[in-house]
Amino acid sequence: MKDHLLNTISSPEDLKKIKENELPILAKELRDFIIAILSSKEGHLGASLGVVELSIALHYVYNTPDDVLIWDVGHQAYAHKILTGRKENFHTHRQYKGISGFPKRDESDFDAFGTGHSSTSISAALGMAMASKIKGETERQHIAIIGDASIAAGMAFEGLNHAGVCDANLLVILNDNAIGIDPSVGALKEYLTKAKVGFKPKQSNMIEALNFNYSGPIDGHDIPEILKELKRLKNIKGPKFLHLITTKGKGLKKAEQDQIKYHAPGKFDKITGEIQESKKENEAPKYQDVFGHTLVELAGKNENIIGITPAMPTGSSLKYMIEAFPKRAFDVGIAEQHAVTLAAGMASQGLIPYCNIYSTFSQRAYDQIIHDVALQKLPVIFCLDRAGLVGEDGATHHGAFDISFLRCIPNLILFAPMNEIDLRNILYTAQLGALKNPIAIRYPRGRGSRTDWKRPFEALPIGKGKTLREGNNIAILSIGTIGNQLESILESLTPEQKPKIAHYNLLFVKPLDKDLLLGVLKKFDTLITVEENVCHGGFGSAILEFAQKHHFTTKKIHIIGYPDSFVEHGSVEKLQKSIALDKDTLKKVILEHI
Repeated sequence: MKDHLLNTISSPEDLKKIKENELPILAKELRDFIIAILSSKEGHLGASLGVVELSIALHYVYNTPDDVLIWDVGHQAYAHKILTGRKENFHTHRQYKGISGFPKRDESDFDAFGTGHSSTSISAALGMAMASKIKGETERQHIAIIGDASIAAGMAFEGLNHAGVCDANLLVILNDNAIGIDPSVGALKEYLTKAKVGFKPKQSNMIEALNFNYSGPIDGHDIPEILKELKRLKNIKGPKFLHLITTKGKGLKKAEQDQIKYHAPGKFDKITGEIQESKKENEAPKYQDVFGHTLVELAGKNENIIGITPAMPTGSSLKYMIEAFPKRAFDVGIAEQHAVTLAAGMASQGLIPYCNIYSTFSQRAYDQIIHDVALQKLPVIFCLDRAGLVGEDGATHHGAFDISFLRCIPNLILFAPMNEIDLRNILYTAQLGALKNPIAIRYPRGRGSRTDWKRPFEALPIGKGKTLREGNNIAILSIGTIGNQLESILESLTPEQKPKIAHYNLLFVKPLDKDLLLGVLKKFDTLITVEENVCHGGFGSAILEFAQKHHFTTKKIHIIGYPDSFVEHGSVEKLQKSIALDKDTLKKVILEHI
């Protein structure tokens, strides 16, 4: 019978009833199950295929959830989820109201710690291990599974450094597949690459130097060997480190051959692995590609331009500059703090660094943005990809807060393009030499709205917005690409309704267009602000502050944006509707104010 072993498992207790010599069969069934679901439902494929054997072995040897597993880079956890009672619901993963694509504490007791990015597992597991020791739970095991290049991030080293001087019961397992979303980089990667199964690098072992009991490297797809080593380590107290060599995408030939593309390939044929291409004729480009191609164009004319990204060259499209100008574009690994301060150092020497980070991951470098860049007025150009709702990756990945946490920083310019042309022009403007301050440019995931975006460059005046349409009843103030949705709504109004509504695209959250806003506040009694950011401290708050400062305290200002809560996962369309930011709801609100 198909999946005859996997169908018997609804918990780790069921798993333990299977004979050890049958576990490789279960691994094959589990891998096929993941491939079958993800071929039609999409998700993070490669990383989860690489840890199937490890996931089985961990739940087979340890008493989960009492023994805790912390999955670093949460997209490794699909096999873990399936083995812990979520097999029947796994087809709903990353869908609205379905299970999360990452470990989530309120989803299952087996998800001991939530994670959507990387390099937090060692610190979290150590904290749990120290808590268990304080409470006298001496037999409880704490396992951090760190992989997909996340061992190279600074926080992982901070955790290792502390754990090495503790006697807490901690096991760190390195899932070493030499790749994150893109190939791993750096000296640590080169060091680990020299390690072969059963053979340590000739250099003195740096993990042992940190007081860990080091074992490995071993084959991460050899279940008997993994079981043997986990059983041995279970009886050793203190900090331990197990080094596994795995293959990302294991079990699907195409995924093994093209590990970058099959990290999250979209829909594909579950037999052949061929990806189902969905590109349409005359389709607008992705914003990340507008950034990537424009930067190459600018770098060809300005030799001082530098590109920097923390481990996202493909996702951010900085890959185009890396290919065109390899000596001037850098992937620094999963190290956002380092990326920002590296850019600051370059800017201090007259270079023009474009530091490209996903909005949600820029939060990890907040101190560096303030102290190393803004405080010193260094003209770093921050390109914040994935601003706004990103869809199925959910709360850990939505770029929901950057307007709020950036606009309070002195010396920082904050810009949000309405379309690809605006993005192209601000990238051009930023490198002209007139800017003496850092600038943050936020733009969304996905495709834009223009196919004619590759126009001659135009310098944008800093702090100046645009009047999109005149009106005499209410004024809509928008920032970013949500302005396109508003224009579509306003265009659909009746001839009697249209003249009543004015629409202004501010472009800059900081500095605000003082002249434009004073004119709007003098003319209109009712204003509606719309943004793709949390309302608290965001663009709408900036307009309220401006109105109060200039004594327009009787004006009615209605703020529309994200709620004071974390938005879950699902399609962008469903999420917009769930938070009243869809076209139908926006239209209703606008008409109510006429």
